[in-house]
Amino acid sequence: MRSRRIAPVLAASAVAALIPALTPATASAAANPLPQHLDQRPAWHRCNSAAPASFQCATLKVPLDYSRPGGKKIDLAISRIKATSTAERRGVLLLNPGGPGGPGLDMPQSLSAELPKSVQRKYDLIGFDPRGVGQSSPISCGLTAEEENWQRPYKAALFAKDVKWARTVAEKCDAKQGDELPHITTRNTARDMDVIRAVLGEKKISYLGYSYGTYLGAVYTQMFPRRSDRIVLDSAIDPARIWRGMIQVWAEGSEPAFTRWSKWTAQRHATYKLGNTPDKVRKTFWALVAQANKKPIELNGASLSGDDIRAGRAMFFSVREAAEQIVELKKAAAGKGQSSTPDTGAPERPAPPAFGRAVPADNYSASFWAVVCSDTRAWPRDPEQYRRDAIRDKAKYPLYGDFASHIKPCAFWKKKGSEPATTIDNKVGVLTLQNEWDSQTPLSSGLGMHRAMKGSRMVTVAGGVGHGIYGSKSCADKTATAYLTTGKLPAKDVTCKAPAPERSSAAKLPIPMPPGIPGLLSRF
Repeated sequence: MRSRRIAPVLAASAVAALIPALTPATASAAANPLPQHLDQRPAWHRCNSAAPASFQCATLKVPLDYSRPGGKKIDLAISRIKATSTAERRGVLLLNPGGPGGPGLDMPQSLSAELPKSVQRKYDLIGFDPRGVGQSSPISCGLTAEEENWQRPYKAALFAKDVKWARTVAEKCDAKQGDELPHITTRNTARDMDVIRAVLGEKKISYLGYSYGTYLGAVYTQMFPRRSDRIVLDSAIDPARIWRGMIQVWAEGSEPAFTRWSKWTAQRHATYKLGNTPDKVRKTFWALVAQANKKPIELNGASLSGDDIRAGRAMFFSVREAAEQIVELKKAAAGKGQSSTPDTGAPERPAPPAFGRAVPADNYSASFWAVVCSDTRAWPRDPEQYRRDAIRDKAKYPLYGDFASHIKPCAFWKKKGSEPATTIDNKVGVLTLQNEWDSQTPLSSGLGMHRAMKGSRMVTVAGGVGHGIYGSKSCADKTATAYLTTGKLPAKDVTCKAPAPERSSAAKLPIPMPPGIPGLLSRF
């Protein structure tokens, strides 16, 4: 998934002078030279022949290590669609889809169909692939598809094998990218964002970040509070829980969702026939898990163990979808299921890029672990602690507790992050958006961000389902649009109500899921 200023990009006085220094006349003046990564202009060009001419791309150079700005440089791929009104234009709106590891270069084009016209009139939409991702000097650990799959439940007999897997991933990443890994961090990506701001000649940036992008946005406001304009954090990470705690929160958040689902489904026993009381619905589910653990259930061309079924815990956040899928699972367990295209649950490999160079097949996983393991030094080093925690949390959170607390490659990460984690405690005015039933960043996570951001206002969608809100025609859209277009935060926190429980509304938002999330039962 904190502000100790170690090796700042520039002294405060130099930062304050960036904007007047960015004019062509002063930028070239020998008496006032700029750091090399700031003394550049984007060479905008059409991103690809199939894209509209208005969708432009460019590549900047930024330091790998900001404490050595004259050292090795890496690519930073950026994109834009200009504001549709010169008269109304306010500035730039940087976009991030989440991850860590999610590419954002295509976001201006994908979100141009979702964002209100009033927002597009005011802002140049700016996308970028974060460092190490996509077209921005992508990293690779040379991982196989099986090594990318980290959805591993705790089993005493398999513990040594899982420890070996975690060690192997860490060692392969170190062997291929050891020099880069300490610098693939959220703090450095925030610095990259400030380079984008400076190179584009903007005094401030506005920002829309989803999921992991909320943490990136919070880190930016912590490091560069005076450069932060209108900031929207959608489906937020709890900055106090990065990163092991944010994986564990999936287990914590799944149990209330499962309870809600069992009540909802029991009230509709005539439709689903899974039990006419919540207790009977739960017994039906756990009986299917036990049956599948004895003999896998064939569903949609795949053999599902009970652990595979538990790994689909995200489905319970959308009660109707979960009920329908458990009905199909029950039919399959009775030998009445229909076969279809197999879904192995292996991590999805990225599609070939629409433009730019080819990206390593494991780039998403490699960049995910680079950030998650380097952002914080709080990962336990003793494998036995992971064993103890997995046993404890399986009892406490039966659906997913052992998955969440089991060993991860960060236990063996050799190159610690170049800086301590960032403490988020600033008073920058930001707007946070949160669905009540979000499988990836549960409500407790959004509340954690709201607490940390002292100047924030929060919009909670009561009954809202899905990961990602703004642009999905949610009741929160009106408040977010008003903030982006006027700059006025609500006077107090807002709660609006979603329609009755139905299918997730977040499917069209460009929010990537962490690598290795299986798709056997549900894709959220």
